[in-house]
Parts: sequence; structure tokens; C-alpha cells
Amino acid sequence: MKKNPTIDMVKTGQNIMRLRKENGLTVKDLQNIFGFTTPQAIYKWQRGAVLPTVDNLVILANVFHVHIDEILVREISP
Repeated sequence: MKKNPTIDMVKTGQNIMRLRKENGLTVKDLQNIFGFTTPQAIYKWQRGAVLPTVDNLVILANVFHVHIDEILVREISP
């Protein structure tokens, strides 16, 4: 039976933070790009507490100049 991959939320959050920094963006910059009134969602993404919605992943991929697959960290459970 083929194992299905899952998304590692913590590693994905770390990846979002890394990509943000590599692109010279602050949390405030992302907050403004998304039009959020507070930065809490971005901090939650970076901690791996929650994943961005599909719409927000599309925006992140565009901002970071990567494919969505380069943001999400997948793992296959044993």
C-alpha cells in the first residue's frame, strides 16, 4: 500500500521564515502585502501553528518567486 505524504507544519513554518528573510522582507512587509490588520497570522504560519490557506500560499509563492511545492515541506509517515 502506498503511503500518503503529510505536511510538516513546523518545517513549513521554518521554510516560510527562511524564504521571507532571503527575500529581504519583514513580517510587517508581509502583513502589508496581505492587508492584514495584525501580523498574528504570519507569526502563526512561521511557528507552524497553522498553515496558510491555498489562496495565501499562491500569494506567498508569487512574493517569494517560488512554486508552492517549494514552500510546503512534506514527509511520508512510516
